[in-house]
Amino acid sequence: MLEQKLQLKNSELRNRLVMGSMHTGLEEGWHNRKRLRAFYEERAKGGVGLIITGGYSPNLRGKLTPISSSFNSRYDVIKHRAYTDVVHQHDGKICLQLLHAGRYAYHPFNVGPSPIKAPINPYTPKSMSLGMIKNTIRDFAKSAYMAEKAGYDGVEIMGSEGYLINEFMAPHTNQRKDEYGGSLENRMRLAINIVKAVRAKVSDKFIIVFRLSVMDLVPNGSTSDEVTVQARALEDAGVDILNTGIGWHEARVPTIASMVPPGAFREASKRLKDVVDIPVVAVNRINTPDLANNILDKGEADLISMARPLLADPEFFNKYTQNKSEQINICIGCNQGCLDHVFKGKRATCLVNPQAGFELDYPLEKTKSPKKVLVVGAGPAGLSASCYLAQKGHNVTLIDKNKHAGGQFNLAMRVPGKEDFKLALKYFLNEVERLGVNLELGREYSAQIGKQYDEVVFATGVSPRLSKIECSDGKRVLAYDEVIRKETELGDKIAILGAGGIGFDMVAFLTEPENQSIADFKSQWGIEQQVAPSTEKRKLYMLKRSAGRFGSGLGKTTGWIHRAVAKHHQVEQIAGCEYISFSNKGLVVRIDGQEQTLDVDTVIACIGQTSNESDFNREQLPENHHVIGGALLASAIDAKRAIFEALQVARKI
Repeated sequence: MLEQKLQLKNSELRNRLVMGSMHTGLEEGWHNRKRLRAFYEERAKGGVGLIITGGYSPNLRGKLTPISSSFNSRYDVIKHRAYTDVVHQHDGKICLQLLHAGRYAYHPFNVGPSPIKAPINPYTPKSMSLGMIKNTIRDFAKSAYMAEKAGYDGVEIMGSEGYLINEFMAPHTNQRKDEYGGSLENRMRLAINIVKAVRAKVSDKFIIVFRLSVMDLVPNGSTSDEVTVQARALEDAGVDILNTGIGWHEARVPTIASMVPPGAFREASKRLKDVVDIPVVAVNRINTPDLANNILDKGEADLISMARPLLADPEFFNKYTQNKSEQINICIGCNQGCLDHVFKGKRATCLVNPQAGFELDYPLEKTKSPKKVLVVGAGPAGLSASCYLAQKGHNVTLIDKNKHAGGQFNLAMRVPGKEDFKLALKYFLNEVERLGVNLELGREYSAQIGKQYDEVVFATGVSPRLSKIECSDGKRVLAYDEVIRKETELGDKIAILGAGGIGFDMVAFLTEPENQSIADFKSQWGIEQQVAPSTEKRKLYMLKRSAGRFGSGLGKTTGWIHRAVAKHHQVEQIAGCEYISFSNKGLVVRIDGQEQTLDVDTVIACIGQTSNESDFNREQLPENHHVIGGALLASAIDAKRAIFEALQVARKI
C-alpha cells in the first residue's frame, strides 16, 4: 500500500509515493529560488516519500534551451541547498534529475548519437565524437557528486522520453558504427558507463534512479526483449530504482493526456518488475489512491509516481492516510496549466489548483473581518470561489437557479476522454459541504437578495452562442449543450460548425466511446499492435469560417491528439465557409464564392459562448459586487480561467 515504507540497499523511503519529475519554470535563475523552495516544501509537508526535481543538464550542450538550468558548479550547490534542506526538514527525500536533452535541445549546439534531426526540433544535432561521449559521462558523474554535496539523497538519470541516453539506446536515432552503435550491447554502453561513473563518485547511501524507456512508441525503438536486457544491465551497474518511461516526445501516441485511460501503462512497470530485483516505479495517468494501491497490490510496481496529481493537491498523501481521500483535489489530466504553460515559457500551475507554483504569489490568508458573501452561480467559477471564500473564514451562501450544481463541468464530464471532470465536480461539492457553504439550488438572484450581503460575486457562467443560419422545412441548428445532454435526436450525416475546443469535443462526443478500455485505447492508437480501423457509421463534417489549420487555438500538448482523433474517424474538414441556409436538401455553404450543398441532416453549432447576463442586471448591480469567469468575459472562457479568477476574487474580499 502507498503508506508502506520501502527499504533500499542503503536507504529507506517513508512511503511508496514518488513525486515525478516535472519542469515548473522556476528552475531557472536565482530570483525564483524562494518560489521553488516553497513549491517543494508544500509537497514534502504533504507527505510524499521521494521528490524528483525537474531536469538539470550536466553540461551546456545538454541544456533544453539556452536559458535552461544546468547543475555543474559550486553556485548550483549553494542554490540547491535551499531545496534539499526544506524537504529534509519535513522528513522527505529528494533526488536531482540529470537530463541531457540530446537532439531535443532547442539550440544550434545540440548533439546526438547520429546527425538525425528530430521532427519537433528545427536544429539538426551534431554526431558526438568519442571524446564528447567520454566528457559527457564525466559530466554526469561530476553533477551527481555535486548533487550529494548539495544535500540531495540521489539523482534520477533521465534515460527515456527520447533524450540523449534514450537516443543512444534505440536504432531509430543511433546509426553509429563504433563501440556506441550497432549491437544492443554497444547502444546501451553510454547508459551503463554513466551509471557506473556516477556510482563510483557518490556514497553507498546515495540513491541512483534510472528512468528507462520501456515503450519508445517510435519506429525502430528498443524492443521489449532489449528493454529486459537493458534493465538487468542497469541493475548490475548500480541502479537502486528503475523508473518507467513511456513514449518519446515525438511519438504520435497520447501517453498522459486526459483521453488516456487511468493506469493505461501499468503493464510497462510490470515488465521491469518481472526481470529485476530492485524497486520499480509505475507511471502515467495514476491519479487516485485506489488505482495506486491496486497497482501495488497486484505486484505491478513497488512505487507509484505522480507528478501532476501533486500539482493539483500537495496534500494528496496526507489526505489519503487520514482517510480523507474524498477531499483530494484530483488531477484531471488536462495539461492546460502545467505542460501547456511550460511549452509556452510560462510558469507551470494547475487548472484545479491555481496556487500550484504560485504558493508565495497567491496566498489565501484567514480574514480578520468575516463577511456575509453571496456567490451567484454554481459552475466552476462559483463553486471554487465559494470554497476559497469559506477557507478565508467568510460566511458564504452559494445560489444557482438550476436544480443541479456544476455548470459547464456537467457538460465536460460527458465528453469521452474528459470523464475525470466528474471527479473535479465531486471534489468541489464535497468541499462546499465540508467548509459549511450554504448551497441553495433552484434559487434565482434578485436585487433584494443581494442587499442582504456584504459582498456579491456573480459567476453565472455562459450559454452556447446560437446560430443565425436561415432554416426551413422544420429544420433547426442544434446547440452543443442539448446534444451533449442527449436532449435531441441526431441523424447520420452531421455538420459541426466551429473548429475550437468545443467543436473538437463534439467530434469526440459523437465518435469516441465513453470510459474507453485500456485494450481499446491501445488498439486505436496502435500501441505495440496494428491500428484498428475506424468503424464510424456517421458521416461528419467540421466547418469553420476562417482559413487555416483546424484547432490552431488548442493546447500545444493536446491539440495534435484532437486532430488525430478527427482524422481517425474520417471527419471531413472544410475551412473558409460562409453558412447560408439549412433545409431538407442539406446545408448550403459558400466556399471561395461558390455555393454548394452538403448532404447533412443535422447541424450542430459549436461557435462559441455568450455570458449569462440575463441572470443579473449589469445596470443595477450592488455596490460591493464582483463578476468573474464567463459572466465577466465569455470569449475563450475555460475552467482554468474561471477557477483562477475565483481565487483572485477570494483573495481580494
